[in-house]
Amino acid sequence: MGTKRRLIILSIMVALFLCVSLADQYYFNRHTADAASLYWGSTGSKVSEVQRKLKQWGYYDGPIDGVFGQKTYEAVVFFQRRNGLRQDGVIGPQTANALGIQLTAKAPAPAPSSSGQSGSGNSNDVYLLAKAVHGEARGEPYIGKVAVAAVILNRVKHPDFPNTIAGVIYQPLAFTAVADGQINLTPDEESIRAARDALNGWDPTYGAIYYYNPAKATSKWIWSRPVHIVIGKHRFAT
Repeated sequence: MGTKRRLIILSIMVALFLCVSLADQYYFNRHTADAASLYWGSTGSKVSEVQRKLKQWGYYDGPIDGVFGQKTYEAVVFFQRRNGLRQDGVIGPQTANALGIQLTAKAPAPAPSSSGQSGSGNSNDVYLLAKAVHGEARGEPYIGKVAVAAVILNRVKHPDFPNTIAGVIYQPLAFTAVADGQINLTPDEESIRAARDALNGWDPTYGAIYYYNPAKATSKWIWSRPVHIVIGKHRFAT
């Protein structure tokens, strides 16, 4: 009888141990998943970063207080709707990538490009820049793709434009690929390589901050900009 009682007690202890272990694992997984996204109720510096970006681009008009509340939620949904993303008000990997922010620790710097120079910028910058190149310059010669990436980088350095790659790309009405959703297409290897080459310092435009296709341009203002090089179907201007 004593042996049977000990077996019962041992079984209960094992069951309790397993329950505690599973609970710990559940909360660990939940915490890990939560750490990889921002949503209503989140607080901290990452929320402030999101608010600053959305305010700079005209999506958010609330305070930069690091609190993900009603106004931040509405701004995130507005941004998602304008950029062809899932409209759930949650900043997960895709929305974070579109915003140009890191939700977790920064990834290692990208491998050097084929030019043999060391790459600059993080992997998110490379991929987002490649998406813009793919959306804006598909069908252009390779040098034309590098040129489009270079214009974006030239704007980052110019005082009249946002000072981040994401800020330049998602500036309202700046790029057709953002307006029509082509920014969300998966970039091909050539577009990624062109983005890397531009980040490595290749600028075939010699400092241009504008480009346009004369067969498609509808803005009279863009025609007034001084053109100093033509690559493929694009004219590059300052």
